[in-house]
Amino acid sequence: MGPNVRPVDWLMIFLLGMTWGGTFLVQSLALRGISPFWLASARIGFAALFLAGIWSLRGFRLFEVRPSLRDTLKLLLVGICSTALPFMLLSWGQQYVASGFAGVSMAAVGLLVLPLAHFLVPHERLNLRKFLGFLIGFFGVVVLIGFQAFESSGNPLETAGRIACLTASAGYAISSVTMRNLPKVDPIGLAAMTMLIGTCVVVPTAFVVEGPVPKTDATTLGLLLLLALVPTAGANLLRVLVIRSAGPGFMSLTAYQVPVWAVIFGSVFLNEPLPASLVIALALILSGVAISQWGTLRRMFSPTSRLP
Repeated sequence: MGPNVRPVDWLMIFLLGMTWGGTFLVQSLALRGISPFWLASARIGFAALFLAGIWSLRGFRLFEVRPSLRDTLKLLLVGICSTALPFMLLSWGQQYVASGFAGVSMAAVGLLVLPLAHFLVPHERLNLRKFLGFLIGFFGVVVLIGFQAFESSGNPLETAGRIACLTASAGYAISSVTMRNLPKVDPIGLAAMTMLIGTCVVVPTAFVVEGPVPKTDATTLGLLLLLALVPTAGANLLRVLVIRSAGPGFMSLTAYQVPVWAVIFGSVFLNEPLPASLVIALALILSGVAISQWGTLRRMFSPTSRLP
C-alpha cells in the first residue's frame, strides 16, 4: 500500500507550485540590487531566523526520541542538499547555460526521485505506470520551455554549468528521500534546522566568493524579506509536511507545476506573451500527474476501491 495521500496534500503541492513559480519574478527584481550568493544567503538566513523564532515557541523540540548518529548525519544531509547545495549551484550554473535549461533540470527532480525512492523508501516502489506518468509530465515541461533549452550557448563553462544545475536537482531528490526516512520529528523544527544548516554553509561561501555583505537599498531589502518568508520559510515548511505525509514521489509533482506558474506570472505581471505551447504542455503535465497518481486519485474519489 502506498503512502496515504490526503486532499490537503494536493492543496499543499498546488500552493508550493504556485509559490515557487512566482519566485523567479521576485528573484529577478532582487538581483538588480544584490549579488547571487548574497541573495541566497539572505533568503536562507532570514528564513532560518523566522522559523527558529516559531520553533522556540515549541521549546526547540525536534526528534521525539534521542537521535542516533545516523539520524543526525541524515539531518545534516537534508539541510545541505535541500538548501545550500541547490541555491549555490543554480546561482552559479545559470550564468553559463541557456535560461530554459535550469527549468528543465528542476523538472528532472521527479525522474531522479523515482529510482531513489524505489530502493530507499518503503511503499514507493517504481512501476511502469509511475515512470510513464513522470516521463509524460517531464516532456510537458520541455514542450513549455522549448527545445532551445538544450541548445548550446557557446560558453566554455556551459558543460560545467549544466552539471551544476543537474547536481542541484539531484540534491533536491536526495534530500526528499532522506527526509522521508527520518524518524518521528517536529515539522517546524525540521524546517528550521534545514535552514540553519543551509545558513552555516551559504554565508561563509558568499564571503569567500563575493566578498563582504553588499549595501542594499530599501526596495531590495523588502524583496529579500519577501523571498525569505514566503518561498523559502513558508514553502520549506509545506515541503516538509508533504514529504513526511505523502512521500518524496508525490512531492516531486511540484517540479512540473513551477514552469507553468512562472510563465503565467510572467504574462500577468511582466506582459510577457503566453507561449502557444502552454495548452499542450499543460495537458501533458496534467496527464502525467493523473497517470502517475492514478491509484491515489481512485482511493480519494472511490474510498471502497482497493486498486493500487
